[in-house]
Amino acid sequence: MTELGQELKNEVLCTIDLSRDLEDRELLDMIDRTLALRSKETYLGIGERLRLRKEIFNSIRRLDILQELIEDPHITEIMINGASHIFIEKAGRIEEWERGFESDKKLFDIIQQIASGANRVINETSPIVDARLYDGSRVNIVLPPVSLVGPVVTIRKFPEKPMTMERLISLGSISEEAAEFLKELVESGYNIFISGGTGAGKTTFLNALTGYIPSTERIITIEDSAELQIVSIPNLVRLEVRNANVEGKNEITIRDLIKSSLRMRPEPIKMKRREKA
Repeated sequence: MTELGQELKNEVLCTIDLSRDLEDRELLDMIDRTLALRSKETYLGIGERLRLRKEIFNSIRRLDILQELIEDPHITEIMINGASHIFIEKAGRIEEWERGFESDKKLFDIIQQIASGANRVINETSPIVDARLYDGSRVNIVLPPVSLVGPVVTIRKFPEKPMTMERLISLGSISEEAAEFLKELVESGYNIFISGGTGAGKTTFLNALTGYIPSTERIITIEDSAELQIVSIPNLVRLEVRNANVEGKNEITIRDLIKSSLRMRPEPIKMKRREKA
């Protein structure tokens, strides 16, 4: 944050009643009052006030500077190599972002916020975690001492609207003949195996394929990290694995979920697993 933003943030934090949960609207009102008081001492233009308002709110309630990147629909991947080095993928090109976290502690706080929000635990004992954000974005986190460059966070974002087969055809990614053949396979209940390298579009293609599943079927999805966006099936059950806790207990594996799914009267079972290198 800017020096002024950090100073105003500290003023807001001093006025927060920690004995109760604060609604977003209440927090924004507190920020507005703080900005109004500061404007009496130092002129702040409308644009500057709006920027500071959003900056302070994101720092307290959201994901700090990452929120701006999360909300940008043109950014598909965010790569954090320590607090000072953030890279983004935009329009298929990777470039370094000009901003960074104010400190390693702030980045670590954001990591803990992400992990706890996904019911995951990450620390020196368990330094690697897969999680997801509230919008479905996939997150991989690796902490020191496994990482030698500080905390590493990789966020894969997904489009708000799932990819359709019609869209893939219009982009030239698949021919109409191949799409029609795959449609017949899906409707006939054939097993289909999708593989490819990182970022090749496996999940995107699988999402498109699910558009061919008859809406009358009962679908069960099993994932190590929930990413599928199936919107055309009302009778849908989504299952996700659970990592072991800090004591190495209570893990729920894909094998466990498959066994359980067979008792849920499934028709197709859609299983998606990312192989780790």
